This record gives sequence, C-alpha cells and structure tokens, in this order.
Amino acid sequence: MRISFLGWVLVLGGLAWFSLPLKAQTKAVPTSLATLLKTSRWQKRVLLLCAPTSTDAALLRQRQLLSAARPQLDARDLLVHEVLLDNLSAADKNYVTETLRTSGASFTVLLIGKDGGVKRRETEPVMPVSLFKTIDVMPMRQQEMKKQ
Repeated sequence: MRISFLGWVLVLGGLAWFSLPLKAQTKAVPTSLATLLKTSRWQKRVLLLCAPTSTDAALLRQRQLLSAARPQLDARDLLVHEVLLDNLSAADKNYVTETLRTSGASFTVLLIGKDGGVKRRETEPVMPVSLFKTIDVMPMRQQEMKKQ
C-alpha cells in the first residue's frame, strides 16, 4: 500500500500533535528554590510550605486543607511547593533563611505574588478561604477576574 505525500503529511502532523502534551508534561524541574521562584515570576503565584520534615504536623494539616481546594488553587494560578528543610541543599537553606527570612526550625507558609514579593507569611496552617481572600484583593488578580 502506498501513501501519498498528503497522507504522510497528515500522519506526521498527527504524531506531532499527540506528542505535544507529553513534551509539556516532561518540562525540567528547576534545580533550586531561587530558580523556581524566578521562573514562576509573572506566571504563577507560589505558596511555599516550609517545614523541618515531611512528617511535620502543621505541614500535614496544610496539605489536608489544600487538597480539597485544588480547583480554586488552579483558578488563581497558584503553585503549591513544599520546602522540606531537612532535604535542602546548602544554597537553598541559605535562600530560605536569609532571603525569605524563615526559621529553619518551624513551619512557615509564604504566599509569593506573581511579582515575586512575599504577600503573606504565617506560622500556622492557613485556611484556603483566607488564602483566597488575600489573593482576590490583589490588583493583578482583580484584572484576571475582569478578563474572565
């Protein structure tokens, strides 16, 4: 069976089309916390959940609170990123303590705006409704809601 030139174009085009989502999903993960925040700037808001370990009680509670709010997090372009202080490189530990001014010994939630600034800092788990109220009054979020 021979396939015409147009047939090959359609077959190859179809293969390219189906491979696009796969390429988008395999995007490289930033190598440092500073890089993550830099690449998120003007694209995403970032909610950093900083905890000494993955078994920290406050971290577990925050995970639980956010798990039911996934659609609202997505609607606000909010990337949730856990920062486990016992697993960080020396450079990331320095970035967390010096640049972000967090204690390396206790749970901290940081809301980083799309402009890269810290918009909210808490040392206890935050209710999603409270978090969304903070975001929804931001000027950039107001513009986003008007466009929707």
